[in-house]
Amino acid sequence: MERTLTTKLKSPWGLAPLPGGDLLVSSRDTGKIFKVSADSGKKTELGSVPGVSAAGEGGLLGLAVSSDFGTDHMVYAYFTTDSDNRIVRMVYDDKRPAGDQLGAPDTIFKGIPKGAIHNGGRIAFGPDKMLYAGTGESGDRGLAQDMDSFGGKILRMTPDGEPAPRNPDAQSVVYSPGHRNVQGLAWDADKRLWASEFGQDTWDELNLIEPGKNYGWPEAEGKAGKKGFTDPLEQWKPKDASPSGIAVAKGSIWMAGLRGERLWRIPLKGDKAVAKPQSFLDGKYGRLRSVVAADDGGLWLTTSNTDGRGKPGREDDRILRLEVR
Repeated sequence: MERTLTTKLKSPWGLAPLPGGDLLVSSRDTGKIFKVSADSGKKTELGSVPGVSAAGEGGLLGLAVSSDFGTDHMVYAYFTTDSDNRIVRMVYDDKRPAGDQLGAPDTIFKGIPKGAIHNGGRIAFGPDKMLYAGTGESGDRGLAQDMDSFGGKILRMTPDGEPAPRNPDAQSVVYSPGHRNVQGLAWDADKRLWASEFGQDTWDELNLIEPGKNYGWPEAEGKAGKKGFTDPLEQWKPKDASPSGIAVAKGSIWMAGLRGERLWRIPLKGDKAVAKPQSFLDGKYGRLRSVVAADDGGLWLTTSNTDGRGKPGREDDRILRLEVR
């Protein structure tokens, strides 16, 4: 079902396919971005993102490739600085020497709260060509319900960092509030947005995201049934999941588990689960961070054993290729 594409990665976090199939991967702790050949696994350093402050759960986190990459060659990155979390974009020029292939960063959005924990970090372009970002409440629980804060939210913005058309509040990038720490974003074939979310002690969540809906944190965790809040589609005990990235392939959502050290499959029919979640790779590769869909319906998956929380004896991180049936 799976094979190893490349090894010896340092604190990999963001994972983004390039047109043509090669992969970009970020190193949380070093601030570097690498290209990995989808055929050979060869790694090429593009360069470092200036201003990254790696501490705790912060550093160079999510990556996204512009929807118009063929013409603008833009790579977007979400990272932690000394003062906040922010999103920048950089021109990628593969004709330049290795290590010097990224242009100067253009900050398109800043002011997302930072903390030792719960920095969110996942970014992705949706089918509407808008940029979405999952943020965390930085350990300050109240920020998730504070509509004046970008913490504990899913944000939706134009590629230039402005509030996207048809947002719940036309003047705001906030798409949905009430999140604890969102690190997974993916769309199904019908363009529905799904997000994974770390719970605290009780329930991790998989949520169907609708604009303006409130997902409850810190007033609700898991399927609480509280008025005014939207319950998740599925929930897990944190020891079995602690979810980061998600992807959609072959009619299912695939969710990478960190503490759970497994890959969860949630079969869908429309916006409903049609079977109980199934787990794969249980404990085989350690902590799993990012999962993205390949053009042929397969999956790319990164491990996360060098992020300071891996078990002794697992001092290596890799990219795996998974075939999906």
